[in-house]
Amino acid sequence: MSMDHIIEAVQQRIAEHPEIFSPTQLAAVVREEAGVISDVDVLAVLRRLRHDSTGVGLLEPIVATEGVTDVLVNGPNQVWFDRGQGLERSSLYFSSPAELRQLATRLALASGGRLDDAQPYADGRLLRPDGSQLRIHAVLSPPAEQGTCLSLRVLRQSHLSLVSLIQGGTMSAQIARFLQDIVAARRAFLIIGGTGSGKTTLLAALLAEVPEQERIICIEDTTELHPPHPHVINLSARHANVDNRGAISMSDLLRQALRMRPDRIVVGEIRGAEVVDLLAALNTGHEGGAGTVHANSLKEVPARMEALAALGGLDRTALHSQLGAAVDVLIHVRRGADGKRQVHEIGLLHGNPVEVELLWDSEQGEYPGFYDFQAELHSQVRCLA
Repeated sequence: MSMDHIIEAVQQRIAEHPEIFSPTQLAAVVREEAGVISDVDVLAVLRRLRHDSTGVGLLEPIVATEGVTDVLVNGPNQVWFDRGQGLERSSLYFSSPAELRQLATRLALASGGRLDDAQPYADGRLLRPDGSQLRIHAVLSPPAEQGTCLSLRVLRQSHLSLVSLIQGGTMSAQIARFLQDIVAARRAFLIIGGTGSGKTTLLAALLAEVPEQERIICIEDTTELHPPHPHVINLSARHANVDNRGAISMSDLLRQALRMRPDRIVVGEIRGAEVVDLLAALNTGHEGGAGTVHANSLKEVPARMEALAALGGLDRTALHSQLGAAVDVLIHVRRGADGKRQVHEIGLLHGNPVEVELLWDSEQGEYPGFYDFQAELHSQVRCLA
């Protein structure tokens, strides 16, 4: 009898008699169903049973590895992961396309989604016992030619301090003090960068610098921001269920946040029509707001914001007017080829249409406007004290 048939038979026995749960009892059931079987094969069956029912199955050792941010499965024979040094190939592989498909289907169902031939792709997220979350995306074959493709993003709570980021080489002490002044002066800022560049980590560290008497409301697609601050409210969006009901959008949450007496409104990642509501909120007296945006340089930000605003029905002229009045500072973080994350650029938004003035970058240092803006921040901080 093949391993798949043995596992199927054992799973049927477990379904009929759920009291069978200890390893010793399961091993006995495996031997009954398999007949003549070695101890090594019994262990292999028990391992498969565990993988088929808990966690992320075969991928569990990779996901649990410190520093891993992404796990990418391209069919049963290719498992890749990223821990800050570029993609690395794992020696793990699935025994069959069916095993991989079963895992992808189970994860989709566990996250409230659906994955089958009629709906061959799915998004979702799962909370893990260690407090981290998994953002899940799966595509079946077809349309994926290689077989089932599974992408896992490991979302760990961001709680590093500015001191930790200085020690890790993300920024110098001088730039850390400059960023502290931006927060203290209640200037609205956006952190930009590519995937995995450390945007959320830096945002959480800066939110920890907000005075304790202020109320912060963080709005995210998947909750990652947990700054060490005594008054943080986390609101999380929700996708529609299999009946296409129950969706809660980022825009919905922004409108709710305005009724919750916020001192600072923070959007974990601006990537859609919610940019319209955020800019409107920041232009109605809510100073010191913040968010992150995917962009590869400061100069790209106006065009990127135009594209996002168009999704919410805001034209170019209105977007530039709102953006120039709502956001003051841009902070660009990037990850180098060696995996090291660092603050790369800091700039200001000016004018209508909005233009970017570069204040500092990691290669050239301070530009002419840096010290003038620093003096302006110091003056504002003294007035607020």
